[in-house]
Amino acid sequence: MNNIYPFTLENLPYSYDELSPFISEETLHFHHDKHMKTYVENLNKALESCPECHSLSLESLLTKLNELPQSLQTGVRNNGGGVYNHQLYFSVLTSPNAQTKPSVSLQAAIDRDFGGFDKMIAELKKVALGRFGSGWAYVVSDKEGVLSICSTPNQDVPDLNKYIPLMTVDVWEHAYYLDYQNRRHDYFDALISLINWDVVSNSYDNR
Repeated sequence: MNNIYPFTLENLPYSYDELSPFISEETLHFHHDKHMKTYVENLNKALESCPECHSLSLESLLTKLNELPQSLQTGVRNNGGGVYNHQLYFSVLTSPNAQTKPSVSLQAAIDRDFGGFDKMIAELKKVALGRFGSGWAYVVSDKEGVLSICSTPNQDVPDLNKYIPLMTVDVWEHAYYLDYQNRRHDYFDALISLINWDVVSNSYDNR
């Protein structure tokens, strides 16, 4: 997508049927083509009357939120966060047939900071399932490469001045309800099998 105004809807890096049977084609069309598109459109509407905002990247808009005109802050927080979160979410998924794994450096960090891959996933699942209502769970890195897990409500993002989000789990119901109804735990387990660890590793190794 364009990283400055006007923002555009980024294409998925895979076909709509490529994540089946874990995430259906219907869910991807609904989630990406409708929900994410609406966030992109509403972000552009919010910024339309702010020429000084048009040269700012999405990351800059979110890290400098309190410096924006007060009338824009809520719209940028909700819609800019929606664009950022969905862009990250869709970018780290891949076919269930893909064979990816963390890079040597990412795996070493996982072992150091969580005690192993399975323990990291268990903690991420606990945080994702524990998020009341709508929101997100993330694996993030600080600038020194130390990993941690965090969660945000609604479309809030982690503190981008401190952390680099490496991957995220969308726990809004629209991300999984067509496929899993209220079984968020089944959705989480399925989603983890779709994570493209090559993409996650690249973000970590190039932080």
